Amino acid sequence: MLTIKPAELSPAQLQNYMQYAIAPRPICFATTIDLEGNINLSPFSFFNMFSSNPPICVFSPARRVRDNTTKHTLQNILEVRECVINIVNYAMVQQTSLASTEYAKGVNEFEKAGLTMLPSELVRPPRVAEAPVQMECIVKEIISLGENAGAGNLILAEVKLIHIKEEILDADGKIDQEKIDLVARLGGDWYCRVTPENLFKVAKPLTTLGIGVDALPFDVRNSMELTGNELGMLGNIEHLPSAAEIDEMRNHPAVKEVLDATIGDGSTRTRELHGLAKQFLKQGEVFQALKTVLID
Repeated sequence: MLTIKPAELSPAQLQNYMQYAIAPRPICFATTIDLEGNINLSPFSFFNMFSSNPPICVFSPARRVRDNTTKHTLQNILEVRECVINIVNYAMVQQTSLASTEYAKGVNEFEKAGLTMLPSELVRPPRVAEAPVQMECIVKEIISLGENAGAGNLILAEVKLIHIKEEILDADGKIDQEKIDLVARLGGDWYCRVTPENLFKVAKPLTTLGIGVDALPFDVRNSMELTGNELGMLGNIEHLPSAAEIDEMRNHPAVKEVLDATIGDGSTRTRELHGLAKQFLKQGEVFQALKTVLID
């Protein structure tokens, strides 16, 4: 394994490693304005939500690595502590990238990128009409992380008003993760797109207490068939099945077939049962899988 000491790398080298490793990153497409009314629109992938009560998003216009200068977004926010955070989807990703061009102060990136300005209701910077979600924010705090090239400036923005396009909502009025078509930044020129084909769910142990991987028998924890992810699914079950439930599982047709075919061959039986458990897990039948691997 390669081990790196950040202090021994240039800011550009270190940034390259970190941006490729810490990804994907959501994109804050920030609209700001200065005291003279000059509008700036720029994307930032050093961005996320950090609180819901109060609703706080944080993004960071870092000092430029090549010459240690600051960006117009930061300069504007120091003058007018308001911004709009526009969420980027695939339909606007090329225009978003174009808006990152370092145009001179006073140049309107809306016009350069061919995007539409939409008046905000509570703050002075306009919204991006094409964005599926637009959040009007008041800047609560600006935290400088240093004066050297690459140093970030954390913008703590409190969300005051959220605008959501109705076409990305589901029947319950909530954002449909499959419809919003989000994109995110990776390292270098790389992006990724959140499509229905690459979405998956992981059951969160919020209301239950998973038994944990350590509660599984040794041969299950050290299975040659089950991956770490699959063990995590088994460990998320709230309780171990009873002896009667495990015994009943022997009557399942697929299990019975394995048991009949491996009489007198314990190692093959274990491998085959674990392989069958993998199939149950792929089908979302986690408790079935757990009962299967617990059969002696």
